[in-house]
Amino acid sequence: MAKQYDNEFKVMIVDLLKSGLKAKQISEDYGLNDGMIRRWKREYEAKSGDFDKKREVSPQEKELKALQKELREVKMERDILKKAVSIFSKSDT
Repeated sequence: MAKQYDNEFKVMIVDLLKSGLKAKQISEDYGLNDGMIRRWKREYEAKSGDFDKKREVSPQEKELKALQKELREVKMERDILKKAVSIFSKSDT
């Protein structure tokens, strides 16, 4: 099972990384994976310094998700109608 680290610890590690220490050195000092440290830094920057808050979704991203969902639904309806047409056209002949 993966170990969970609290947000203060993650922020401290990212601060060490920003202060100039190398990820490899920090990983050796604290027994962490250096890839995880780099991921924490990316997350920290993406979430404006707060690991608790979720990434803010832009209005364009929200619209894109809604359109993708609608497209999936329309495709599914189309496929159902195609099957229904083929079933009914077979029974008529």
